[in-house]
Amino acid sequence: MARVGAQSPGLLFGTAGVPASSRKPDTASGVEAVARLGLGAMELEFVRGVRLSARLAARVRDNAERLGVALTCHGPYYINLNAREAEKVAASEKRILDTARAASLVGARSITFHAAFYLQDDPETVHRRVRERLGGILEQLARENISVQVRPETTGKPSQYGTLEELLRLSRELPGVQPCIDFAHLHARGGGGVNRAAEFRRVLEQVASALGKRALSDLHLHVSGIDYGDKGERKHLMLADADFRYRQLLRELKRAGAGGILICESPDPEADALLLQKTYHQVN
Repeated sequence: MARVGAQSPGLLFGTAGVPASSRKPDTASGVEAVARLGLGAMELEFVRGVRLSARLAARVRDNAERLGVALTCHGPYYINLNAREAEKVAASEKRILDTARAASLVGARSITFHAAFYLQDDPETVHRRVRERLGGILEQLARENISVQVRPETTGKPSQYGTLEELLRLSRELPGVQPCIDFAHLHARGGGGVNRAAEFRRVLEQVASALGKRALSDLHLHVSGIDYGDKGERKHLMLADADFRYRQLLRELKRAGAGGILICESPDPEADALLLQKTYHQVN
C-alpha cells in the first residue's frame, strides 16, 4: 500500500486510536488507514483495559513495519500508583506492565499513562511513592527483556500527580523513564496558561536542561483542543473549537528541531492530526 502525503522531517504526526476512515475498526486496519492518510504514527488506546490477542498483535506489527508507521500505547485510565489500598496499587502496576507487554508485541516505541492522584497527600510523598513503584515496574520489565520507553504523562488536573517539573525530576531519577508531554493538559492545568510561544519555548528549554538536548529529538507529545475550568481539564475539543494556540506550538517545535511522535487526541483525531501536520509544514 502506498502512503499518501508527505511526512514531517522532524515529527511524526498521528492519531489516538483507529482513524474514523479506517475500513475496519480494528487496530491492524487502523495502521493501514494512518498510512493512507499520509500520517506517520498511531497510538493504541488501552484506556479501558489491555486486550490484545497474539494474532492481532502480529498483524499490527507487520502492518506498522511494512508501512513505516510508528506506534505508541496509552495505558488504562484506572491507574493510581498512590492508591491507599495495596490491591489497587498492585492492579495499577499490572496495568502498566500489561501495557508495556502489549507495546513490545506490536513493536511500539513507548507507553504512556496517568501515574497517580495526590489524594490530598503531600506532593513530595506522592513523588517518592511513584518513583519507588515505577522503579519496581522497570525492574520487572528488564527481567522480561522488554525495552519500550516508559513515559508518564503530564496531567490536566491539579488533583493528579504529573506536572512537567515532577516528571522531569522522575526522569532524572529513574533511567528508562521519559515524560510524555501533553500540551493540552499543561494548558488546562494552568487555567489557560502555557499557550504562548514563549511558554512553549520554556517547556522545551526545561526538557533540554533537565534531560539534555538529545531528549528533544525523541519526544512523545499529545496535542488537542481542550475545555477547562477551575479544576483543570474537562474534556478534549477540536482545535477549531478551542483557545489553544497550536500554530505557535508547532513553530516552536520546529525551531527547536524537535523530533519524535506527536499524537492528536481531539474528538476527531484524524482531522486534527492532518491539520497539525499541514500546519507544521507551513510555519517558519
